[in-house]
Order: sequence, then C-alpha cells, then structure tokens
Amino acid sequence: MNRCAKPLAVGLAGALLWLAAVLGAAQPTDPGTRAAVVLSVDGVIGPASADYVKRGLTRAHEQGAAAVVLRMDTPGGLDTSMREIIRAIIASPIPVLSYVAPSGARAASAGTYILYASHVAAMAPGTNLGAATPVQIGGGGGGGGGSPMPGREPPASQPRGDAASTPGGRSASEAKAVNDAVAYIRSLADLHGRNADWAERAVREAVSLPAREAVEQGVVDLIAGGIPELLDKAHGREVRLGAGKLTLQTAGLELRRMEPDWRSRMLGVITNPNLALILMMIGVYGLLFEFMNPGALVPGVVGAISLLIGLYALSALPLTYAGAALMLLGLGLLLAEAFAPSFGILGIGGAVAFMLGASLLIDTEAPGYALSLPLVAGIAVCALVASLVVVRLALSSRRHPVVSGTVAMIGEPARVLDWSGGAGHVHAVGERWSATGPPGLEPGQTVRVRAVHGLCVEVIADADATTPRVQGRA
Repeated sequence: MNRCAKPLAVGLAGALLWLAAVLGAAQPTDPGTRAAVVLSVDGVIGPASADYVKRGLTRAHEQGAAAVVLRMDTPGGLDTSMREIIRAIIASPIPVLSYVAPSGARAASAGTYILYASHVAAMAPGTNLGAATPVQIGGGGGGGGGSPMPGREPPASQPRGDAASTPGGRSASEAKAVNDAVAYIRSLADLHGRNADWAERAVREAVSLPAREAVEQGVVDLIAGGIPELLDKAHGREVRLGAGKLTLQTAGLELRRMEPDWRSRMLGVITNPNLALILMMIGVYGLLFEFMNPGALVPGVVGAISLLIGLYALSALPLTYAGAALMLLGLGLLLAEAFAPSFGILGIGGAVAFMLGASLLIDTEAPGYALSLPLVAGIAVCALVASLVVVRLALSSRRHPVVSGTVAMIGEPARVLDWSGGAGHVHAVGERWSATGPPGLEPGQTVRVRAVHGLCVEVIADADATTPRVQGRA
C-alpha cells in the first residue's frame, strides 16, 4: 500500500504545483505597477485572431492594465472576425491603442476598420493602410461571408446608391455590401473624430495611404517609432471611452506582452479550411472503416475526434449552403459506389460533386481562407480511386472459387466412414456428415461432394467426379 501511495502523493503534489504556477501566471506580477498590455496580430484576421484579442482585452482589464496596445500587421481577413474585434474594442473599459508596426507593415482591409474603431490610431514610419473595399464571391448562400478586401470600384465622381445601375456594372448584392461597409466605417470615423470622407474612398475606391499622409489627413492620430514612443505621445490625449471621456495617462507604463495561449494557437491551426477539410475526410473514412470492421476501435476513435474537430473548424468559417450540400452529396455518392458498384457512374459523379462543392464551400476571398484546388482534386481522386478499386475487386471475385459456407464443399474430397445401400457417413472438411450416394461404396473409399442438402451431403465416387469447383458470384 505504501509503495502505491508514495508515487500517487508525488504525482498529486506535482499537479498542485503546476496548477499553482498556472494560476499565478494568470495574475499580474505586481498589482501596484501601472502597465500596458501588448497584443500582437500578425497575418490574416480570422476566428483565432478575434478570440485572441477578445480574451486579451478581458485579461488586461482583470489585471488592472492602464491601456492595451494592439500591434497589427495584416492584409485583411474575415468580416465576421473583424466585427467581433471591433465590438470588443468599443466595449472595452480600458483604452485600446492600435499601432501598425513594424516598418513595412500594413493595416489593409479589415485592419483599416480596426484602426478607425480604436481609441488611438498610430502607425510606424514606412507603413500603410487602406484598400477596404468589401468583396463577396458567394451568391448569397452563405451569408455574412464578405471580407473587406481590395476590389474594383467605379470612380468617386459617380453617384452613390444602388450600384446595379452604375457604369461599373456592380450587382445589387455588391452595391449593398459596399454601401453597408461605407456606413459602417463612417460611423467608426465619427466615433473618434477621424476623416470619414477618406474612409469612404478607401471602401469605394480601395485607396491607400502611407503613414505620414495618414496623419496629415486626419486618418490616424500619430506616428511613433516604437511602443514606448507611442505611449509617450498618447499621454494626455482625451479619448471617448464608453459613454464618457478619458484623459490618457500612458507615459512610462510598463509593457506586458501577452502571447496567444494554446487555445488561440489551436484555433488558428484548425480553422485553416484545408486542414478542416482533411480532418473531415479522415473522420468520415475512419467511421466508415469502423462500421465495416466493428471492434477495430482505432479507426472509430480517430475518425470521431477528427470529424468533430473538422465540424467545429468549419462552423467558425463563412460557408455556403450550396457548397456544403454538394460536398455531402459527392461524399455520399463516393461511399455508395463502395457498397453498390455501378461501374464508376456513382464514383465519377461523386468526385465531380465533391470538387464543385469544395470550390464553393468558403464564401470569402480573404487571403489564407481559400481552399487549395490541388488538395481538393487530390482528395476527390483518392476517393474515386478507392471506389473503383472496390468495383474491380467485386468484378474479380466472380472468377474466384467460393471459399466459405456449404457451397464451398461442392467438389471437395471426402472419405467414407460407413455405408449401407445408398446412405452412410463420410468425413469431409474435418467433420462427420450424413451422406447419400450410389450403392456399393466401401469404408475408406475416397468420394467427392456433389451437393449439400441441409445437414446431409450427396456424394459420388471419385472416379465419376465431373462437377467443377463452384465459382464466385457477384
């Protein structure tokens, strides 16, 4: 008992120390020190970025931070994720200073909206922002999938309104998306007194600005060469925070960098549409193999986990119902080919439907959120090949002899145990059988099975055996 209790106590103590370390790390190291929490968003804005920023703002408030610096370098991203970040910034009880850095970085597309929503908007020298035109490729099936990205727009001299009648040839749905984006970014500009006219041009004409011109035109508030300089320059500025106003006291704040935790990093990995698609296929085929071979366990467990993770990842992305329906139809046809061979008709149709559905699945052109066509084609080809292999095995089985069941006994040799008249007992395939056959057979004589009638076999003398082995049937 003592031998078992000692390792258990050591393990329990280690677990408690680890838990204490984790809980201690979640608390501010020095509650009396005024600090600014630094969040970094690099790359495409998506569900992982939104989760990271929202959780970061919450933790900064819990730790009593005086401000949050949101450092950005992004080409844009998903509209839904961008709006989640903006809602979190507007609702934040502590000021958020968005900062485009380092030199050479950009806040294109969704990043421009986030800058306009922040309490202080700043840029490092050599950075740029703009190109905030929404582009939506879905035909209305997915809804909400438009992502702010550069796009082709008519000149600003053209009248506003329903773009279905503009010379640029924009459809009514595109006009609605553009007008909605214009109203949204103008409201953000009015919130903090920034240049609303340029913001509208960034949406309608996809224009961009370098850092110095952005400050001159009132698009952003200041240029800073680093985060400490940003905090010093922002000190004493009056910003709108919630229903009131706040004078920033940011000079000399200690910097606390908050990196994405395991949850945000995992979300960033699995929300890659290509990985989500692979997980879905592993899940479907894992469950299929488990159903075909009950008790294997490993395919079922791996398949169930992969399928659930893939479904969770796809639920966080803007999908089109038509694309999802086509993918499910294609997958169903490919699986049906394995159970009801149709000489390739179901398999080919399933591969075509699967590829079409995958190409329409994600309702956005945001960089990093497009499905890889070679990957989709590869999955479809592999599934089709698997279905055709099943068809080939089914056809080749017609030429193979039956190797199981009573039918497989026909033509097999047997040895007479006892015989009287036209009946007796024989030893066949390792068992004793009642038998009928021609009279005159002798014990020990070799005969062959001619037919099986329930628990009785019909035999003939080996010299008279002309019945070939029974071949398989499809």
